[in-house]
Amino acid sequence: MATGAGSHIIKCQSVRERISFSLEPDADARAELAQTLGIKGLRKLKLEGHLSPDGIQDLKLDARLGATVQQDCVATGNPVTTRIDEQVTRLYVHDLPVPEGDEVEMPADENADRLPTTLDLEEVLAEALALALPPWPRAKGVDPVSVSVSEPGKSPMTDEETRPFAVLKSLQEKAPGASKNRR
Repeated sequence: MATGAGSHIIKCQSVRERISFSLEPDADARAELAQTLGIKGLRKLKLEGHLSPDGIQDLKLDARLGATVQQDCVATGNPVTTRIDEQVTRLYVHDLPVPEGDEVEMPADENADRLPTTLDLEEVLAEALALALPPWPRAKGVDPVSVSVSEPGKSPMTDEETRPFAVLKSLQEKAPGASKNRR
């Protein structure tokens, strides 16, 4: 499939055999997507793969997402460049039940979506990139920030004290006869 204007829109009902695609947005489209995602920039971006029938009415998308993204370091604000190389798989199911009510059971395949009339590959690319972005980008040498909060006059809890059985252990140690081995 060519990557010309409009070639990123696929009519799902017309897919009868495997369709290969390759999307590589130009600099203007990358800048617009970077702004939408709230990141500094996208130096490279490509989604390449195929869409094929899966059973009688369903479709399966298998693709590879490649990108070089620039984000701000969450600790210093300095630019961080990350290379993303991820497999993208989506299953478009014709008879996927529509969720109703407050409680919704998720489909067995978390990559399953309702089969649309048309599939916009640029939207697939944008969603896949958004999901692949590092949520807390850090510049090299920047350690995770450690924050301790406690009431005035009290020391913060240690890692050992936050473990589930730490309180039970401390109570056991304080109990009379704790030094004896009980069975």
